[in-house]
Amino acid sequence: MASVGGAAGAVCWVLVVLVGSAVPSLAAVYTVGEASGWTIGADYSTWTSDKTFSVGDSLVFNYGSGHTVDEVSESDYKTCTVGNALTTDSSGATTVALKTAGTHYFICGVVGHCGSGMKLAVTVAAAGGPSTTPSSGSASPDAPTTTTSRAPPTTTVTTPSAHNSPASMSSSQIAGPSPLVATLTVSWIALFKFVLRWI
Repeated sequence: MASVGGAAGAVCWVLVVLVGSAVPSLAAVYTVGEASGWTIGADYSTWTSDKTFSVGDSLVFNYGSGHTVDEVSESDYKTCTVGNALTTDSSGATTVALKTAGTHYFICGVVGHCGSGMKLAVTVAAAGGPSTTPSSGSASPDAPTTTTSRAPPTTTVTTPSAHNSPASMSSSQIAGPSPLVATLTVSWIALFKFVLRWI
């Protein structure tokens, strides 16, 4: 009987691992601008128009030398003001983890680049919630506006190295494990423990 229980336990463990790895992570990794990357002249409003961003997702900025990725305030975003960045990176490959809900604003910190289109606003919904993304342009004067106060966003900027280059990192290392995957895994384990009691 002990060997049957041990074999059943091993089978259950294999099933949990297979199901856990088959369920995709809900966190998404978005490459800003796709193949064009982070560059002058791109239309980031169009790029964001068909995307929904949620807490846990990541933005990957790929760009050449002479550019930066600066997370800025809404005011600095609207006026393309450089020099007041909340965070900045110029490594050429910047990954930003979207850890808080709300609108996050990014510009290139090189004078003139933001005005030439290197600006991105993404509205991040709480995990599993809806989100909309504002356009890079100015709003209509007749459009109602709502101002919401929030704490400064938490942004993680990573620079590739031999040990953490995007090519060598799995999606779970970039975006972190999905809460859904963790919940499903715990549920499966509880279910199999219950089933094992009857074997």
